[in-house]
Amino acid sequence: MFKSTSTIARGVGRLSNMVLTKGSGSFVWNMEGQKLLDFTSGIAVTSLGHCHPRIVEAVQKQAAELVHGQTSVAYHEPMLKYASALLPLLPRRMDSLCFFTTGAEAVENAVKLARHATEKPNVIVFQGGFHGRSVGAMSLTSSKTIYKAGFGPLMSGVFVMPYPYTLHSPFSDPAECSAWCLEQVELALKQQTAPSETAAMLIEPILGEGGYVAPPPGFLQGLSSLCYEHDILLIADEVQCGFGRTGSMFAIDGQYDVVPDILVMAKGIANGYPLSVIASRNELTDLQPPGSMGGTYAGNAVSCAAALATLDAFEEENTLINASVRGAQLVAGLTKLQDLFPILVS
Repeated sequence: MFKSTSTIARGVGRLSNMVLTKGSGSFVWNMEGQKLLDFTSGIAVTSLGHCHPRIVEAVQKQAAELVHGQTSVAYHEPMLKYASALLPLLPRRMDSLCFFTTGAEAVENAVKLARHATEKPNVIVFQGGFHGRSVGAMSLTSSKTIYKAGFGPLMSGVFVMPYPYTLHSPFSDPAECSAWCLEQVELALKQQTAPSETAAMLIEPILGEGGYVAPPPGFLQGLSSLCYEHDILLIADEVQCGFGRTGSMFAIDGQYDVVPDILVMAKGIANGYPLSVIASRNELTDLQPPGSMGGTYAGNAVSCAAALATLDAFEEENTLINASVRGAQLVAGLTKLQDLFPILVS
């Protein structure tokens, strides 16, 4: 039995001080025996629920065979099996995967890949985006000041553009807001960071912590066109909105019919086990010398086994269809509440 929670560093914020003891499906239990509905899903991680039987079985089996096959030493079977299963689900033309452990780690390596492949230093990001808490990732983040305050100097070469969020825009019309934001990006390429100096534009296809906002139709297409016109890579950070949360495996191609140059995945990818991946094209990743990417725990064997089981469960349980149906049900219910309480819900 632990004596106190005071040994856990204060800098890690949390919603409550309760101690969880177990989870099953959509519920968790605390030390007092209370059963609680987990609306957080581990912050968009346990998309299939806690302790999903298929994933538990896969993890137990893999833990008895190979826990850690360090990927800078050799390939291991769970990673190769998972790569084969994941590739057909990715946006078209993506044929190269690089494995990591956390979302922030994957984001930073996506920027590394873009800088190296283009031989350009700068990155354009968007207001309200969250990309992680490590030094590079927090430099790319603008959802809250708490992530960066007091930790400078930050990574240079980062330029923040407005995201088409009508609540914080001069325009209440989504189409006008979208057009204005694209104009600001074009202006920045003339005034702040020249295309010849801009490696990538990094965006959450659906804004996360900055407001949970879906961009207006046409915005991501317009951004993709700008990137193509100026030879800038488009990086989609789908750490949070990917893996079925929109009813499509990935939001950027499934909801908006846009194909990024680099796709970042984590969170729901292994339903609770630490794993992240960046997907891209061989024409970009083949430029990198061996040893320039990697990590001690990157592509852990048990995590890869969990990720493969997650994909199997997605298919068997029609998870994408269920996400769409449940999403429509939730919107309908919330709209009804809005009609009942217009003063409280604008």
